[in-house]
Amino acid sequence: MMARVLDMKRRPAASGNTKSVVLFLHGYGADGGDLLGLADPLAPLMRDTVFIAPDAPEKSMGNPNGFQWFPIPWLDGSTEEDSARGMDDAAEDVDALIDQVLEQEGISPSELIIFGFSQGTMMALMVVPQRDEPIAGIVGISGRLMEPDGFGDLVVSRPPILLIHGDQDDMVPIEHFHEAGQALEAAEFDVYAHVMKGTGHGIAQDGLSVAFTFMAQRLGIDLPEQ
Repeated sequence: MMARVLDMKRRPAASGNTKSVVLFLHGYGADGGDLLGLADPLAPLMRDTVFIAPDAPEKSMGNPNGFQWFPIPWLDGSTEEDSARGMDDAAEDVDALIDQVLEQEGISPSELIIFGFSQGTMMALMVVPQRDEPIAGIVGISGRLMEPDGFGDLVVSRPPILLIHGDQDDMVPIEHFHEAGQALEAAEFDVYAHVMKGTGHGIAQDGLSVAFTFMAQRLGIDLPEQ
């Protein structure tokens, strides 16, 4: 199957000078605009950064107004086969999307951050380590590593990874946060972690602040003075 072309929302660099890109991958049943809103607080601090947020390739079976990277059997009644096939197809889409963004924005992989939430984190952790060149980093919030057993055998590149999770998450329980961290460390990734206390399946202010610090350090952006 050829990779599908995804609809993308784009927020240009505040300075007008593109030096880096944050590529958002949204969660199940959401859309690109859902995460692009995070550019509002981030853009003034990351003035040379373009923010891009695609819609996932399929209409969500669980939310007809949103999109999904792949079906989730326990949420939408799909089969395990449908889910596995959807995951493989979406992996091709995300891989091609990364190539497209690098080319159209004129940046190198070392100037790209992928910021995933929930199912978007699952896609980032699946696709990015299998690419030849490491990107600047992955921010993975409220997600999981879909197949931790044997994950290390598939790794080609090792970008630094920040995992963030709410300790009250009942959609993707925090056990998956610990499982992913252990598998990534076993595969010799540099892994950073932050737990959002009292937070469910979402992004709290402390999580976004930690994510910004991680991204700024990876992209060589000066941190504001405290």
